[in-house]
Amino acid sequence: MSQDQIPRMKKKLIMDVDTGVDDAMAIMMALAAPDVELLGITCCHGNTPLENVLKNTLRVLKICNRLDVPVYRGCAEPLVAHKRHAGDFHGKDGLGDVPDPDAPGLQLLQKEKAVEAIIKMVNDNPGEVSLVATAPLTNLAMAVKLDPSLPERLKALYIMGGNTESRGNTTVCGEFNFVADSEAAYVVLDRYTCPTYIATWEFSCRSSLPWSFVDTWLAQDTDKARFMERISCHTRKMVQTERYQKELVSGPGFNSCDTYAVAAAISDTLLTESEQVAVTVELGGTYTRGMMVLDYMELLKKTHKAFIMKTVDLEKFKQMLMDALK
Repeated sequence: MSQDQIPRMKKKLIMDVDTGVDDAMAIMMALAAPDVELLGITCCHGNTPLENVLKNTLRVLKICNRLDVPVYRGCAEPLVAHKRHAGDFHGKDGLGDVPDPDAPGLQLLQKEKAVEAIIKMVNDNPGEVSLVATAPLTNLAMAVKLDPSLPERLKALYIMGGNTESRGNTTVCGEFNFVADSEAAYVVLDRYTCPTYIATWEFSCRSSLPWSFVDTWLAQDTDKARFMERISCHTRKMVQTERYQKELVSGPGFNSCDTYAVAAAISDTLLTESEQVAVTVELGGTYTRGMMVLDYMELLKKTHKAFIMKTVDLEKFKQMLMDALK
């Protein structure tokens, strides 16, 4: 058998989501990748209450004709903090408040809970699973508390969350996922010692795409593109306001936050520049609670350092987005 005939091993992914519009994009991108096996999707509170997250995840799987992918119910609230959601950004239901009378029912959910499912899927595939977290990190924190050796069996962890320059999108200095459960983010960055890649808020802003690309992307003549056009309409209107565009580090553009993390997990060549540094999360500050802290002076004495994403191959990224809606 020649090298070309040897079947390539599929990359095994678990996605931990709080399905709003950008999580929906990320799920669709993972499902479209030919060399990816999505072992399961675990759901967490975040962009919208957990019940909506569960419904939204099933809606995305249905439009992709992939209701065979197992979906698990996770944590409905943070470890310590008060619950918060992002209804103004994603719509109250998380997917733009677009009616969907044919949405799949929650009876399709797995009986097993998300935290136990993460542990089982990783333990069944030691060293092979990459975990992509695009939600508050509550499920991951609970999993490592239940099984402290879990990170030793993970291939890698990809996170959308945190920030590098104290630019907030939820509080003065805090990014939504890390603010929504700061204690969980602290635990995960402390205890997950597997290779860890972080797509921060400022990075995603700098990697934003032109609106002209979005028009082309959503104009594809497919059910998936029409679904994405409908669910993202609310968000697109909001982010094109002058106030929001001023927040973007790179100026006006479309920022598909969560999708960068899953794209990096799918493609080994997407990430073109990163820096390795120890990180933690501020838990006590009046203005800085939830802010990710980068330890350039190595005062924390951490041996584990995360890869902070700096730049990606945007042409490759755009093609992955196009393919996701084909």
